[in-house]
Amino acid sequence: MSHSQNKSAALMQGVIIAIYLAILTLLEYFVAVAFDAVPLLIVVAIIKAVLVVYYFMHIYKLNQKDSDTNHESYAYKTITNRLGLWLFLISDGFVFAGLLVMRINLLGLTRPELNQTLGLVVTVVLLLSSFFMNRGEMQMAHGDVKGFMRNTAITFILGLGFLLGVVMIEWRGVPAIAEPILHFFGEPEGMKALTPSSGDASTGPLGAVFFMMTGMHAFHVLTGLIFLFVVWNNARKGVYTAEKHWGVEAAAVYWHFIDLVWIFFYPALYLIGTAVGAP
Repeated sequence: MSHSQNKSAALMQGVIIAIYLAILTLLEYFVAVAFDAVPLLIVVAIIKAVLVVYYFMHIYKLNQKDSDTNHESYAYKTITNRLGLWLFLISDGFVFAGLLVMRINLLGLTRPELNQTLGLVVTVVLLLSSFFMNRGEMQMAHGDVKGFMRNTAITFILGLGFLLGVVMIEWRGVPAIAEPILHFFGEPEGMKALTPSSGDASTGPLGAVFFMMTGMHAFHVLTGLIFLFVVWNNARKGVYTAEKHWGVEAAAVYWHFIDLVWIFFYPALYLIGTAVGAP
């Protein structure tokens, strides 16, 4: 499948990629529950990551050249800004890679005892947000400002839902909200809430790993939501056009990067290894 400049084809491509990601996510969940095949889970995560990086984050745009040699032109600045953004994301990626290495070294083939159904739900919500962000970006690239604003608003709501799902429910930060929702998702009776000090001699710093990984990711989700609001407000003011919308592209790529990180964090926290309760 190739990337397309035609609006309808570009939007349809986003739908197809979203379907692929949904199928792979469900496959991932089924494999973890039925077989616990770690190598297959890793392969599925890598395939999902490649789809997001190429089709949603548009890494191929790094190869675009500008025939205009004027360094003050918008096109030239966009190309250099794009390179700068990707360098930042790569450096930020090392932070998340370090957290994954920490998780593997400290927990091995054990993981926190979390609600896998809830994990699947918040993961699907975040993947859906990437789909709508991609849709909004494509609409802006073709001059549809209202379409961009509508889809960015949906992305914001879904992103906020993901954030609340992880922080308020998985962290048990607001018992009045968390308990009935966890009960709805069928949390096993007797499951203890994780704390940053959860863990014993056999599990190591179980809680510390969980809160470090989800906390750092939640911080990026929060900054991404702020970024989305800024570009949505700028679009409302008429700042962007089909020819000049670097801010929209930057916000979209950053948001997809957040999704990319969770593609690996999700199996690492919810699917891989034997679940160990918080003592």
